[in-house]
Amino acid sequence: MLPVFPLLFFIISIGSTLWYQRTDNDIFGVLAAASALTCLIWGLIIAHWSIHLVSLIMLLRFGSPVFNAIQVNVSDK
Repeated sequence: MLPVFPLLFFIISIGSTLWYQRTDNDIFGVLAAASALTCLIWGLIIAHWSIHLVSLIMLLRFGSPVFNAIQVNVSDK
């Protein structure tokens, strides 16, 4: 059976994001952005473990590193 709640939260999140992009009124934009963020976080919290695993693999594969490696030269005196 297809899990309904994560899919519903994802649809609401996408709809809120589209509504946020099309509105000029500030309060509706803030409400749409807050609704999208809440539904996205809540949907990820109740998602199945396999979805978390796939998203982690995608993040590690396609994500850019936050910290860059720095080479430090050490000289002996």
